[in-house]
This record gives sequence, structure tokens and C-alpha cells, in this order.
Amino acid sequence: MATITFKCPNCGGGLVFDPSVQKFRCEFCNSVFTQNELDALSPDQTTDRKDTFDYEETPEENSPQSAAGKQQDSVRPGKETDRPAGLGGEEAGTSGPSFHHGSGEAVIYTCPSCGAEIVTDAVTAATFCYYCHNPVVLQGKLSGDYLPDKIIPFKYNRDRAEEEFIKFVRSKKFVPAAFFSREQIEKLTGVYYPFWVYDCELSGYANGRMDRIRVWMSGDDEYTETSIYHFERGGTVRVEGQVSQALKQNDHRLIDAVMPYNMRDVEDFSMGFLQGFVAQRRDVETKEISKALTDKARSYALTAMRNTVTGYQTVSVENSHYDIRNERWQYLLLPVWVLTYGRGSTKKYYFAMNGDTGEVQGRLPVSGGRLAAFSAILGAAAFAVSILIGYFLI
Repeated sequence: MATITFKCPNCGGGLVFDPSVQKFRCEFCNSVFTQNELDALSPDQTTDRKDTFDYEETPEENSPQSAAGKQQDSVRPGKETDRPAGLGGEEAGTSGPSFHHGSGEAVIYTCPSCGAEIVTDAVTAATFCYYCHNPVVLQGKLSGDYLPDKIIPFKYNRDRAEEEFIKFVRSKKFVPAAFFSREQIEKLTGVYYPFWVYDCELSGYANGRMDRIRVWMSGDDEYTETSIYHFERGGTVRVEGQVSQALKQNDHRLIDAVMPYNMRDVEDFSMGFLQGFVAQRRDVETKEISKALTDKARSYALTAMRNTVTGYQTVSVENSHYDIRNERWQYLLLPVWVLTYGRGSTKKYYFAMNGDTGEVQGRLPVSGGRLAAFSAILGAAAFAVSILIGYFLI
């Protein structure tokens, strides 16, 4: 399995996707290209990828490291400690982005630019070389059955994400200085996380009881009249856009915090969108989440039909049945800027920013020293006030 680097048509430098202009930019000559321009420059009808970029592959047999027993793309159990800082899987007591560990195994690739080893896990599909910082896509991780159908590209670039991170942290009190140090900010990482999107159509019925209650006074007496009716509803309900995470060991709270996404921003998947970012491959299949999503769809359909009954004080459903048909599953990648922090503690803290809408959420640590200093100042102020009050009262 090879690594792929998308090349600039002008100078041969590496291309990255620039969210600020929604185009592809060369990091060396600063040329900017649209997807259509690159397609026109280098048409390629032989690949199953949904892009036609000019790319450079470093196959296993031609890599500089392959003489030592072809270790590229090999799996070496127990090599988590070889992973460069910030790529993911850091244990508590370290800081930096925390991503999925895969199956606890490290996978070794070779950087096509400098020949250094790229150490990653089984579900990472795009990353960086941590020596020359060259963005690479790991070929085969997102192909065949694992080729995403759709993607929402990043709309916010790194500079904007850093601005929002600093603004968010400074709005909070007692956050340790280490959490927003320059070293920590540099670990802010743009990550594409895998999701399943589920659509379906439900055909069925519901029936039940509805009550209309009338209360009136006659003299000193109060009267209540309850009229009982029976209702029946039937029809078809279309449920679209149910989103479910497709990475098992991901911190779901972190990603759920920045939901939802604007599904109107969905585009057909292209490998080029991954350039300059980290991407994770799914390890959750539809059969594992099908029941939860179909149950949710049935609940939505029942609520929709129930809401057509109006003008009654109480409505209760007694029987219902819905058949699901016309199911559609789409494999989708969604963008998140993420930074995690867990130095000196087993508790993880995080900052997350929706790469599409800009929604920001976080769980921030509290500095014991800053909190104690603030408490001491409040205590001294309260003591001084009590002394003054005592002085004037005597």
C-alpha cells in the first residue's frame, strides 16, 4: 500500500486544501487551483478515486526503508510509543490531539518526500510527515468499500481556528497557562471524522384515543365534561439525515458537542479535500447501528403522525406499526478542529470547533494555583471590609 502526495502542476510542490478560499493551494509557489482546473490539467480515467489530481505514489517496494524486510505498511504490535507526539492515542499524562488507537497496533508507511517513517494507526487515512510536515494520503485506506460517498470540506482554516481557541479560553477563568501556550496551540489539529448518514421511508398507521375537556361553573358548582374520541392515522413519512458516528473508540462527547452540521454543504468526496488534514477511516458498519437508527426513525414517524391530531387536551397512541423501506446509507466525513489536554491527570479536557459552522465547545481544566490565588484575594478583601465596618461601628 502506498502513500499519495498531490502535486502542484506549476512547481511539483505538495498541494493542500485551503478552507479560506475553498481551493487547493501549493505550499511552495502559493499557486491556487480549483477542483475543475486540476481535473482539466491532469485527467485520469483509470482510477477508482473520485478525483483526477496529479499525484505521486511511494509504493512499498520502492521505499527507502523496504530493504529491511519490507516493513512499510506492516503491522507491529505494541509500537504505540513510536508514534510521533500529536498524531493520536496519547495516554493520560500527555497533551495533544487524542484520536482513535485502532486495534492497539501501529502501521508504518514511508514519506514520499523525505523517506522518513510515518507511524500511524489502523484507521488513520490521511496525516502528515512529522519530519518534513508533508501532507500524505494513505492509499487504500479510503478505497473500495471504504471510499466515502460524501464530505463536508473545512470552511475554517487553521488561523481562524487558533483565533477562536484563544478567544474561547480567555473567556474562561482559572485555565492553566499550559493549556493555551504556543506549544499547546500548535497541537490544534484539523480532523475528518467518519459518520454514517441514514435515510429511509416509513409506511404505517397509528390509532388511539383523544379527549376534549370542557369545564364550566353554574352557581357555586363546577362541572367537567370529557368527550372521548378515537383517531386513526396512516400514511408515509420520509426521514432523512440521521447522523451516527462511525468510529468506535472516539470521544463521542467531543464530537457531539459541536453538532449539528449544515448538510447543505455536503459535496462529493475527493481525496484532495484530505490534503493538509488528518482523516480517520470508519470501523463501525451499518449493521451495528441499524437497529438504533431504525428505532429512532419509527419514533420520529410516530411523533409526526401524532402531531397531526390537534385541538384536544390529551392524545394517547394505543397501536402503531411502521414498515421501513427505501433505506439509504451514505458514508460521510465531517470536519473538526480539535485539541485535547490531559497532562498530570487521567481526566481528559478538550477544545473542539466545528470545521463547517464554526461552533465551539470545550471542557477546560482549572488551575488549582490560580483558583487558590483568587480565593486568597477574595478572602483578603472580605477581611479588609470587615475591619473597616468594625472600625466605623465602634
